[in-house]
Amino acid sequence: MPDAVQDFLDREGLSGRPILVAVSGGPDSTALLDVLREIGPVAAAHLNHQLRGAESDADEQFVTSLCQRLGVTLHVERRNVAEEAARSHRNLEAHARSVRYQWLAETARRHGISLVATGHTLNDQAETVLFHVLRGTGLRGLRGIAARRNLAEGVEVIRPMLRVRRSEVLAYLQKRGLPYREDSSNRDPRFTRTWLRHELLPFVERGFPGDPVAALGRLAEESRQLLRDQQKRVEACLAKAEKPRAGEVIVLDVAELKQLTPTDLGELFCQIWDREHWPRGRLSQRHVQSLTRLLDRTEGTVHLPDGVVARRRGAVLQLFRRTV
Repeated sequence: MPDAVQDFLDREGLSGRPILVAVSGGPDSTALLDVLREIGPVAAAHLNHQLRGAESDADEQFVTSLCQRLGVTLHVERRNVAEEAARSHRNLEAHARSVRYQWLAETARRHGISLVATGHTLNDQAETVLFHVLRGTGLRGLRGIAARRNLAEGVEVIRPMLRVRRSEVLAYLQKRGLPYREDSSNRDPRFTRTWLRHELLPFVERGFPGDPVAALGRLAEESRQLLRDQQKRVEACLAKAEKPRAGEVIVLDVAELKQLTPTDLGELFCQIWDREHWPRGRLSQRHVQSLTRLLDRTEGTVHLPDGVVARRRGAVLQLFRRTV
């Protein structure tokens, strides 16, 4: 496992740079922290979401003791994310994830660190790809968890263990004599990801020849390369199709859009959503199909999630977001 982490850092040109490690206290982040502290300068960060009462507090105490034992500087914060999500009428899981990454980015910047590392493994990658396949996805979903991506201005998140299996992590911890915490919610059958992790993926591994986990990991890497090629192609198409804005309204030339394949058209809309910082979590394939059908009409309006409106007006498609 240490070799795989070192290989990742060397391959990505990141060796020797300070890293802020997100540590929950679970096996993956505990192992990652121990490996990275042997390689180069690190600090740890733990956000107590206060979602599981005494269990969350015990996680915080464990991470504090772990960092003292390993001689690693720890940054801790407590946030009542359930209360925050209720006030803003947001999905709890999505809000917790957003808060966590935002806090990690702020903490890294405050301490002059440009890399944040999380302990996602090959098993997490396989679960994510399988989840997206079952839900219905394009290349964006098949690429799974990104090995590195921008988190905020001047800060990247990296996943050095995406080629490491969970069994390797547990073997490493046993060899090192390192304890870890188990999140009880990871065993809750009400969560789809829990069912995927503990029921579906083990069933596939037992009954399918070969190595399904590795195969799903390879699919993610290949899909990421295909997506890069598609994104470059679609960026050029968007530059040709986009006309000057009408205030806050995005104006697109329908004739240019209709030259795209349905797959490329879906990617074009994703790029617009990302650029405009419109929430994309609830933008489904069904919504993209509604936008596509709108291109075959001369007039019409489609209302999309989170206040986004698409309006066909003659030769152009207009996109804008109402205040919600």
